[in-house]
Amino acid sequence: MRVVRIFLLLSAAALALPALAQNELPSAPSSVKQPPPPTPPPPATQPDPAKTNLPAGSKPAASPASKDAASPPAAPASETKSEGPQLETIVKRVDEVNVVFTVTDKRKRFVKNLSEFDFKVLDDGRPPQSLVHFRRETDLPLRVALLVDASTSIRERFKFEQEASIEFFSQIIRPKFDKAMVLGFDSTSEVTQDFTDQTELLGKGVQMLRPGGGTALYDALYFACRDKLAKTDQGLTVRRAVVLLSDGDDNQSHTTREEAIEMALRAEVVVYAISTNISSGARPGDKELERIAEATGGRVFFPFHMEDVANYFSEIQDELRSQYAIAYKPAAFASDGRFRTIDISALDKKFKVRSRKGYYAPAQ
Repeated sequence: MRVVRIFLLLSAAALALPALAQNELPSAPSSVKQPPPPTPPPPATQPDPAKTNLPAGSKPAASPASKDAASPPAAPASETKSEGPQLETIVKRVDEVNVVFTVTDKRKRFVKNLSEFDFKVLDDGRPPQSLVHFRRETDLPLRVALLVDASTSIRERFKFEQEASIEFFSQIIRPKFDKAMVLGFDSTSEVTQDFTDQTELLGKGVQMLRPGGGTALYDALYFACRDKLAKTDQGLTVRRAVVLLSDGDDNQSHTTREEAIEMALRAEVVVYAISTNISSGARPGDKELERIAEATGGRVFFPFHMEDVANYFSEIQDELRSQYAIAYKPAAFASDGRFRTIDISALDKKFKVRSRKGYYAPAQ
């Protein structure tokens, strides 16, 4: 789904997130568990609550905690500043869904030479009303957020993960074209390097990370999607991704897993997770990482040895350069705020398609 602010088109995951302006970004319903920030004096005229564009069931609240002083939590969508004249914003919704997806063969090799006639697309179980465009996307600018679990549970593996992360940035970031950021999290989140195309700064951001206490994984993902990725290069066609290094165990978040996934979908972010659990048996955190990656159209990697982490970074890089993009107008569309499923499959059964599982329609 696209949103137009005057003449500016945004892409589909923003269906219920018009224009992605700071005061229009929804806060997680469960984040009310955190102490709310001081409320500014109310304006003379309160806005109509029906126009705040919060998702169904959502309450204005602070965003997940962050140490990044330059990125304070966004104000609730229902607040307006009382200082200065109030400017009216004209917003027009365009019912168009954009989906990026990956195709692999039985050997998990990327397939890059297919056309729109090789796929079947279902939106909420129905074929689209019309196809707007289809193209192979191999060279879009990347906006990558590296989220590194800096909790006590991964202390023994931390140094190797830092080295692999620095190497990843040196391989994937092209100056003046791609950008990345570094965020470490334990019980809170800390941006050690904001978006930049300079790999040396990204390396320093990785080296600044230090192992800490508990784990607030969902808060970190929610914050990275809402306050960073969704707000960078608005109006430009870029590929947004999170690379998450964690064992998947969350014990401190105020945001739920599903709220973090919802925000990733709204911000059109695909999540790639590399598990830091190198034990022989499965752990509960593995399922958490699988759920996040699958819902957003990404992948999860389970290394047998720490040396495998570097190889998985390379696979993620290859995948981000080997994808398709399709845009369509859904049939029987309604602005009811609910989640609509997306199902893309290849007509040739030897190919496997991986994409996000759906999006949120705008609410009236």
